[in-house]
Amino acid sequence: MPICAFDISSDGVARPVMDIDDRAAVPARGYRWVHFDRADSDLDHWIADNVPELPGQALLQSQTRPRCDRQNDGLILNLRGVNLNADGPADQMVAVRLWVCAQTIVTVRMRKVFALDDLRQSCADGTGPDSIASFLLSLSEKLMGRVQDVVFGLADRVEDIEDTHSTAQGLPEDMGDLQRQAIRLHRYLSPQKAALHRLTDAVGDLFAASAHQQAHQREVSNQTTLLVEELEALKGRLAAVQDQHDSAHNAAQNGHAYVLSIVAAVFLPLGFLTGLFGVNVGGMPGLDNPLAFLWLCFVMVGSALLAVVILRLKKWI
Repeated sequence: MPICAFDISSDGVARPVMDIDDRAAVPARGYRWVHFDRADSDLDHWIADNVPELPGQALLQSQTRPRCDRQNDGLILNLRGVNLNADGPADQMVAVRLWVCAQTIVTVRMRKVFALDDLRQSCADGTGPDSIASFLLSLSEKLMGRVQDVVFGLADRVEDIEDTHSTAQGLPEDMGDLQRQAIRLHRYLSPQKAALHRLTDAVGDLFAASAHQQAHQREVSNQTTLLVEELEALKGRLAAVQDQHDSAHNAAQNGHAYVLSIVAAVFLPLGFLTGLFGVNVGGMPGLDNPLAFLWLCFVMVGSALLAVVILRLKKWI
């Protein structure tokens, strides 16, 4: 059984469908919307009987990417929306699969899609989109409106990081999560941009969309393009913050290594002298001279000063 099914007339009046196989009840100037869950055990059989082979395969696919392809007099449409369910983060985008033809819209989901639930609730209240073109426009607007909220929220977080980032404090803990979120969103929104652009032409050619509807559909496509460009910029900005932090960290590490190298160069001759005079063998000079240790200290201080002078002349310090 479908999640819901409605017959929607050209004046926007929506009525629940009791028998989805009864095509005679479809309004002459309206359409029927049937919405399924992919886990429905009867779905495969119903699609085999009521949907052409290629669109049927597209509706049943477990893995999808956004697409908009004409198939004879119909449209295969896959779109993505942000995941607002409790089972995962928003960037794990949920898919809605559609087969759209004359007087029929079939939608299939695997996880709850809030944009479709908004349309279902509206139809349950007795009012739905008055045409197939209006349905597709409303669905794409609701999907992309929620996506926009997530992308702009991500942009605000990145801006906060840019404003407050300090090398001394290090990178924020969620830096990696933000980068992965931007990548995942871009992965699906980039092909969705192309799909919505093709949808703008398709609704006019296949479903007699008005100039006003096509203009609004074009705005949704432009909005998607803006979000894709924003995600590309966010990925670059996050990478720039990461590179700035890495450069500062490497510079600090190089400075520490440089100081240690200078100290080692100064104390190298001192280590040689102490090692040489520390051997316990006969014949060492100054063993019977009470001033030998004092002279050795003078030599060591002189060696250290000489090393410092040489380093200064070389402009290493």
